[in-house]
Amino acid sequence: MIRLPLEASWLISPPRHRLQSSLMFYRSDNRTTEQLRPVSIIPEFITTAEGSVLIEVGNTRVICTASIEETVPQFMRNTGKGWISSEYAMIPRATLTRTSREVSKGRQSGRTHEIQRLIGRSLRAVTDLTRLGERTIWIDCDVIQADGGTRTASITGAFVALGLALEKLVQAGTLTSVPLKDFVAAVSVGIVDGEILLDLCYEEDSRADVDMNFVMTAGHKMVEVQATAERQAFDEAQFAKMIAYARQGVHSLIAKQQAVLSALTLRQ
Repeated sequence: MIRLPLEASWLISPPRHRLQSSLMFYRSDNRTTEQLRPVSIIPEFITTAEGSVLIEVGNTRVICTASIEETVPQFMRNTGKGWISSEYAMIPRATLTRTSREVSKGRQSGRTHEIQRLIGRSLRAVTDLTRLGERTIWIDCDVIQADGGTRTASITGAFVALGLALEKLVQAGTLTSVPLKDFVAAVSVGIVDGEILLDLCYEEDSRADVDMNFVMTAGHKMVEVQATAERQAFDEAQFAKMIAYARQGVHSLIAKQQAVLSALTLRQ
């Protein structure tokens, strides 16, 4: 019978805590718990729009455009202020199986209505509507591939499209400066199998115990927090850790935005 030295015995029978540790932090795409998916922001993706980007967050891809309209909604007329409104949609094969276009159903889903209102609120929160003047910026976010986090990717990309469109107004002499008060981006955080994870892909989101979306500014201020305990409630300590993860993720996303909008940051 062969006996292994005590210090080498773990090669055959590894301690239980080692096995648990390796499984605990496993993610389907091999990211760490606090790691974003790869992010790419391609500006001027649609040449006919005043501002546009293709944002890629992992396998989620969204085209965001910003269009300038020299009028405002009825309720904003004669106020001297502008408005930002948003529309959101997914193409039929953005998902694993085809989803019919909502226009063919005759009405938008509650989810679509909620998301496009969220995008508009997030952008208005960091825009000086008085300096914008009585004009509307229409933001259109079209998801061409969905793998979780489409609303957060839309907000992050839409801000860049908005910044590019506002730059066009400055270049044309219509505005003297870009009427933005801060940068804004959004990210998801969730609890999956007891672990707090940043930036959930669809596989993680579909089985999350807790699902949260954070919209934050570069100045670390909250614009909106959406939180749902899908299967299990969470405590204050977990909430604090999720905020910390979100702040770290948003910081990285805003750095990506600033790389595209480098000229805009100098004008603020």
